[in-house]
Amino acid sequence: MAKYMYQASYTLEGVRGLLKETASGRRKAIESAIGALGGKVESFYYCFGEDDVVLIMDLPNNVSAAGLGMTVAASGMVQGRITPLLTVEEADKALGVKIGYRPPGQP
Repeated sequence: MAKYMYQASYTLEGVRGLLKETASGRRKAIESAIGALGGKVESFYYCFGEDDVVLIMDLPNNVSAAGLGMTVAASGMVQGRITPLLTVEEADKALGVKIGYRPPGQP
């Protein structure tokens, strides 16, 4: 499974819903939705600042991640972004990839 970070902010209506349902109620709903995709929530945090929620999750693939993101966005209650995550070992492998790339404007 692949790891993803989801960072989100509630809209005004989303905050109103959160007040009714509680933070733990929303966590259960989110864990259930991710579980239905064959995924798992690794960590879930509420925060303040630019984002209201940050979670790390395992999902089967990018299609599942995109579907989750679009479904949540379509609710109109949350604005979020999903970032694919790499382990240190995967980053090392990526650093070893050599391709013939010419930057713009360079000979």
